[in-house]
This record gives sequence, C-alpha cells and structure tokens, in this order.
Amino acid sequence: MAKLVRPFAALRPTAASAAEVVAPPYDVVSTDEARALAAGRPRSFLHISRPEIDLPEGSSPYSDEAYAQGARSLERLVAERVLVRESKPTYYLYRMEMSGRIQTGIAFVGSVRAYEQNLIKRHELTRPDKENDRVRNIATLNAQTGPVLLAYRASDALRELLAIATNAAPLFSVMGPNDVVHTVWGATPATDATLEAELDKLDALYIADGHHRSAAAARVAAQRRGSPNASHEFFLCVAFPHDEMRILDYNRVVRDLNGLSPDALLARIRESFSVERLQAARSPAATETFAMFLAGAWYELKLRSALVPRRDPVASLDVSLLQDHLLAPILNIGDPRTDARIDFVGGVRGLAELERRVQSGRAAVAFALHATRMEQLMAVADAGLLMPPKSTWFEPKLADGLLTHVLD
Repeated sequence: MAKLVRPFAALRPTAASAAEVVAPPYDVVSTDEARALAAGRPRSFLHISRPEIDLPEGSSPYSDEAYAQGARSLERLVAERVLVRESKPTYYLYRMEMSGRIQTGIAFVGSVRAYEQNLIKRHELTRPDKENDRVRNIATLNAQTGPVLLAYRASDALRELLAIATNAAPLFSVMGPNDVVHTVWGATPATDATLEAELDKLDALYIADGHHRSAAAARVAAQRRGSPNASHEFFLCVAFPHDEMRILDYNRVVRDLNGLSPDALLARIRESFSVERLQAARSPAATETFAMFLAGAWYELKLRSALVPRRDPVASLDVSLLQDHLLAPILNIGDPRTDARIDFVGGVRGLAELERRVQSGRAAVAFALHATRMEQLMAVADAGLLMPPKSTWFEPKLADGLLTHVLD
C-alpha cells in the first residue's frame, strides 16, 4: 500500500511579506476580480495564479504568454526574497479562523500513488479543460501553488498533538480574503515524527476541494515518473479533521419555468412535495426539505418520505432529491453539468442573492438546499461513487500563496 503523505520543504512568504502575498484561490475569482484585488499590490500571489491580469485586457488566461507570465512573477518574488524556501522537509500546522470558528489542520504533500489507488479518495468528476489548465500551470511553474483541501476522520491523538504544537510561535499569521485569519506553524523535529506516526495510522484521506488540482498533479507525475520518491510524485495538501470542516449549502437557480406558469409549477411540485408558503426567507432546517423563491414569494417544499431512497448514499443526497424529483421531471433540467438553464450559487452569498437573481430576471425560480454533511461525503467516497455536481461549498477556503510545493 502506498504511503499516504510525507513532509516537504515549502516555498512560503516571510512573516513580513505574508499580508502582501496572500490571495484567494485562483478558481473563485474572475479575471476582472483578480485584477481589481491585485491593483497596487505587486506582491499579490494573484500575479502568479491569475497571470493574465498582467497582460493586455482581453488576453486569454490559457495562452502560452499567460503561463510564462506567471512563471516570471514567481521568479521575481523568489529573487526579491518575498518568498523563501525552507531548508529541510517538515510538516506544517495550518489554522483558519472565520467569525470565531476555528479549524486546525496539517499541511503536507500527498502521494500520487495513494491517489491512484483511491486511498486519497475523490467524490467528483473533473472537467478536461480545467485539468489541462492546472497541468500547464504546474509544468510551467515547476511547482504546485494551490493546496488541495482534504479531510480525515477525526482523531483524538492528532487533535491533542495539534493543540500542543500550535502553542508555539507561528511562522506567520495573516488576514486573508473574507476576513479569514490564516496561521501557519512549522513542526519541530519531535512533532514531525509523532505527526508522521499518527498520519500513517489513517486508512484514507478525502478530497473536499481540489479535484482538478489533484488530478492535474497525477497527470504531471505520469508524464515525468521515474523514482517513486521524486517530488512530482506528491501533491500539495492541507488536511483537517472532518468534524471541524464547514460545508455550506450550494443552491440552484433556473432561468425559466419550462413553459409553466408559477401556479402550474406549484401544482406539479405538489405531486411529490408538501408545499407551504413562508412569510419570509428561511433556509431549510432539515434534510429532504427545500426553500423555493418563485414569483416574489418563498415556499417550503418537503419531499414525501416514501420517495427517499435512504440506502443509496448518492440518490439520498438533497442535491439528488431535488434533481430527480423536481429539476429533471418538472423543469426539464437534464445534466446539470452542461445544461445552460441552471446556475449555482454558494450559500456564503445568502438567500438574498437568490432573491436578486429572480427579481432581476436572470432566473425564474431559485432553490435553497440544506447543506451536505461531511459524513455523507465520506460515505459516497467510501462506496467508490461520485456526488452530483455542485454538492458542496466549503467555507472558509485555503489561501493561495502561503505554501507552495516546488518540484525539484
């Protein structure tokens, strides 16, 4: 069986430069948003992760020049000693604090072989175009700059170990996007050995966010191969205990009512759901329950219990229940990965964003879902199955630029 993880010598910002470097994940901002966030911030990691912002407006983020520009920006920050390389491999402790809520994890490099053997388990399909982008990014930079967010089944031993290790002075602590405080410690040699022993006891790790990054790392490893201990046989990860991770709802909006009037839509929905008009917007308080905004009013929809296939870890997910009993049969939404009539809104934006989409005319109806639970995600991954698209929205998100894995 492949070893799951190992320590690495990170390329990281100095304590003095971390606030200038920290950036949101490359895939949660558009080119225009990235350009605005990086304005007046020449050391922002967005110059590396979204290098098209330094090219003429309209330049493709997938052009040869964009990837080359990212490599030049990385070289510049290293030359200026804004980013420095650790002298030896170690594990790192990584804490995120948002609105008083704390989660503490371990940063390491995960084994590509363990990923290929499904010991680092995935639960989503990937898109070839996004994979291709990350492959070119890694190959051009000769580094992995965006960490994969992992979960592990909570361990009392690891929790106690992290509590002790994080009493030391951190390498840096910085306020990142969305007022999330990111704090990183380097492990001591003694802690390194104990961490490794406890990590070796884990049966599996679960990809929470970063399927394209991990798939791209595996493709780069397949292209280079050679020694199983080579740096390209491992990919950048941060893993948290499953019970500290926070999944928000991932909601749906549909552009039209498939030729139905609002009253006709409600009538069709009542065939499978109980329907109650709400006095105000209210998120679903339980599974198998949905909130719908239609024609200026909020409704609570409860799927009839007999229709829930409780023994199927995928079909019993709320995202599946909504798709299988309403979006597909009533609104004719086929494959939500490719159907242009459906869009997805992360729960971090709140119910007000769903109202805005409908009231602006950009959508005809909106649905708020109960958030997927970590236990459900792990059950799907353990069964070797895949979740529907846009099933999970993890918050807070790891920042870009704080830890980079260089492929030596």
